[in-house]
Amino acid sequence: MKEKDKSFDHLGPLFVKLVEIVARLRAPDGCPWDRKQTPESLKKYVLEEAYEVSEAIDHHEPLLVCEEIGDLLFLLIFLAYLYEEAGNFHLADVLTLCAEKMIRRHPHVFGEKKLAEAEDVIKQWQSIKEKETLEKGQASSALGNLPKNLPALQRAFRLGERASRVGFDWKDPQDLFPKIEEEIKELLQALSQGEKSRIFEEIGDLLFTIANFSRKLGINPEEALKAANEKFEKRFRKMESRLKGLGKDLKETPLSEMDALWEEIKKGG
Repeated sequence: MKEKDKSFDHLGPLFVKLVEIVARLRAPDGCPWDRKQTPESLKKYVLEEAYEVSEAIDHHEPLLVCEEIGDLLFLLIFLAYLYEEAGNFHLADVLTLCAEKMIRRHPHVFGEKKLAEAEDVIKQWQSIKEKETLEKGQASSALGNLPKNLPALQRAFRLGERASRVGFDWKDPQDLFPKIEEEIKELLQALSQGEKSRIFEEIGDLLFTIANFSRKLGINPEEALKAANEKFEKRFRKMESRLKGLGKDLKETPLSEMDALWEEIKKGG
């Protein structure tokens, strides 16, 4: 970054312009669609845009990341504006509280305390969060307050990660093999008894254990499953295309033939 670009003064007018666009869209003579939106209706769009940012990062396309961050930022400003309209809080409150929180949680940067290791920063962050929770009169837990709406596999990963910080964890990844075998055995028992509710529970237990096995190996299970999904989809679409090229209908193709073609595609990468 050039020296002349280090000032952030030029960002103010650009931020204000986005807020003004939201205000114009929400005006009585603004956009009918935007005027209909509520915090509840915007939730799905916020989540979609967050995932699009994540996908753009995965594709290593900086210009696409730039665009997707803009879409997400606009929605967040829109969401804050709706609450401001309702008199709940102002956008300025969002910015102020966020700045205060980041400064408060980084005393090693904005204060005299110094930390050199990332692990020490995480411990300090958790300690500060716990203190804030207690000051609010809320129950404190080593698990924190992970959002219930996180993808379940990711939440299992994060819950295990947080429990491990207080020593509640398996020592080595290999230690989970007996647990995985135990969960598979319990699932087989549930299947043999035909108890739908227990099958449901046992599948959840198995997935939770697999998520933590993945964590112990230093692999994010959400990312691993995402890659597996993409691999399956790519291979399936290739198989589908090959069959169409042969003039065959996928639905009428015998499973044995699909399996043979699938194995051929797998060998091809």
